[in-house]
Amino acid sequence: MRGARCQLNHLFALLYNLFKMRTERISGLPLEEDVVFTTLRPARLDEFIGQNEIKEKLRIYIAATQRRNEPLDHVMLHSPPGLGKTTLARIIATEMGVNVRVSSGPAIEKAGDLAAILTNLKPRDIFFIDEIHRLRRNVEEILYPAMEDYKIDIILGEGPNAQSLRIDLPPFTLIGATTRAGLISAPLRDRFEVSFRLNFYSPEELRAIIIRAGKLLGIEVTPEGAEELAKRARGTPRIANRLLRRTRDYAQVKGEGEVDLKTAKQSLQMLEIDEVGLDRLDRAVLEAIVSKFNGGPVGLETLAAALSEEKDTISDVVEPYLLKEGFIKRTPQGRVATERAYTHLGKERTRLI
Repeated sequence: MRGARCQLNHLFALLYNLFKMRTERISGLPLEEDVVFTTLRPARLDEFIGQNEIKEKLRIYIAATQRRNEPLDHVMLHSPPGLGKTTLARIIATEMGVNVRVSSGPAIEKAGDLAAILTNLKPRDIFFIDEIHRLRRNVEEILYPAMEDYKIDIILGEGPNAQSLRIDLPPFTLIGATTRAGLISAPLRDRFEVSFRLNFYSPEELRAIIIRAGKLLGIEVTPEGAEELAKRARGTPRIANRLLRRTRDYAQVKGEGEVDLKTAKQSLQMLEIDEVGLDRLDRAVLEAIVSKFNGGPVGLETLAAALSEEKDTISDVVEPYLLKEGFIKRTPQGRVATERAYTHLGKERTRLI
């Protein structure tokens, strides 16, 4: 009995130490380079621009759970990068009036790491896991009873003497975010009661985001300048804010200190962002498909090798916008360039006889 108690005390000491050592990495404390960007994040649903259907549903779900004094059901957020998944998770915590613990799939290396976080949550707190599709299988399996029954099972010892210890958890909400929903296992996906797909933003929504960000950054942004940046932001708020910050630098050094139409165009030309928002890598992908592979079809691995680029970068960052804008299409044989890609590159399609 004394030996089992010592094992249990050792286990909790280990979990506590893991939590202390890993707090800075897995609690979502902002890094120095993220401080400016964090200030641009909206804090409430009313400040969040775009995704109106999602916001309306969240208002209903949050209000209902608050009336019942229950945790929000587990939520899955999936979309291409930069559309506001992390921001929305933090907003949900603010609207619920609870704390949020932030981590990512690759950062949770062991089951003990996950147990350390879960046992330190308070009732109705939110645990946000970015890139949840990259969770290790042994870690993922710990989540199943945690999500369903608010319990986790810890194995003490090894071999014939191994014992299972069940620990009760406070009722909490797991919010998972992913850019690749298809890579999430079915058992984990089925445990999320609410699932939202964030859509690309319209130029009008991005224009409003840029004007708001300009006020927060303390720089004058004209409607024409904001519209020019919005048209080239690929439907993505993160890119819109990035373009604004780089244009602010250009305006303060080369311009008159404000982001007007002329300054925006000059800055975007320097950044090699063309009229439809394609950057150097986007054009390199199109050029490779058109020139090296005669318009396709070409497989992702072959395309990545031809460009000396990572497959995930092409599939997660480049392709969503090219597909949305009709520059490429996917076929069972691979990627194929469309007529719009040829027109944009100023090339004629080679007709095979």
